[in-house]
Amino acid sequence: MKLKLLALAIFNFLILISVTMSPLSAQPRVIETVTHRFVEAQNGVWLGTGNGSVYTMSNVMVLVGANDTLVVDSHVTPMAARALLDALPALTDKPVRYLVNSHYHFDHAHGNQTFPAGVEIIGHEFTRQKLNGESSNVLEENTFRSFSDPVALTVSNLKRLAVAETNPDRRNQLQGRLKVQSEYLAAIAEVKPTPPNITLTDKMTLFQAVEGGTREIQLLHFGRAHTGGDVVIFLPREKVAFTGDMMLPGLPYMGDGHVDEWPDALEGLKSLDFDYWLPGHGPVMESKEPIGKLQSYLRDLWLKTGRVYREGVSWEQAAGRIDMTNHSANFPQISGAGVDPRAVRRMYQLLDQQR
Repeated sequence: MKLKLLALAIFNFLILISVTMSPLSAQPRVIETVTHRFVEAQNGVWLGTGNGSVYTMSNVMVLVGANDTLVVDSHVTPMAARALLDALPALTDKPVRYLVNSHYHFDHAHGNQTFPAGVEIIGHEFTRQKLNGESSNVLEENTFRSFSDPVALTVSNLKRLAVAETNPDRRNQLQGRLKVQSEYLAAIAEVKPTPPNITLTDKMTLFQAVEGGTREIQLLHFGRAHTGGDVVIFLPREKVAFTGDMMLPGLPYMGDGHVDEWPDALEGLKSLDFDYWLPGHGPVMESKEPIGKLQSYLRDLWLKTGRVYREGVSWEQAAGRIDMTNHSANFPQISGAGVDPRAVRRMYQLLDQQR
């Protein structure tokens, strides 16, 4: 049961939910490179995703200006960040001036160290505390270990399957996956958490010269949600918001979340005037409707978890018992009772603190 729930959790974290996709109203400009696919949401505003040749795990946003470039998030490893930097000339010849971290999680910030000297790294003060090791070593925390430790087993299984496969096409596919995962495993060892050197608490505004004027870039913290330091990057003129993992097309990972406060933070996101939102995982989105659906899920999850907590049920047992199938119409990946054990463990920690 634990392995099944963990597999479901990883699937939920990475899933690109086709039923909630909302394609751009007009056919967007798309640029493909050896490692990345960039979709232009608005003029000079790009959502970048890996194409599978390098393990990137998360999305990035790239803001191309008249004189410089701003990048949001740095992927999962230094290797993935190098691939991103190598891909950027397909979009622009303007140098990267700023790197913004939407939050501290490994898949969004462990490429920080790769960015050249002179690039300012901006993030919430909580993100700096985490990546600076002020409270704990993020490389030893449950979130990083629960996603990274299984990679070695994945590599081993792919080797075994590739050797045993007799169909040439399937063998080639397995060998391709093996190559990517082996490189990812090696790249994990290279990580040196690198914190922002410029921080914000609630709001910071940058201004980027663009053709025909100035782009206003608002960095906004609406409260604790996916982590203690989520930052939404909002472009008022272009009406675009990059939400990181605070808001995804599907269910986000909750192992470091503040599920009791998260719905209120999402009210801040809903208050923004945007036509497109770019998530930390998944495609460009248009409708705000999924925000309310996630709020409903989070409030219900908090209530149900609190109920079994007060009954004295362990978090391990609770993870298998909590039934969220009443939200399956909004989140089709819910197929039965049970939620991510890491989410329940985290909520139990919060409930312990509130006693």
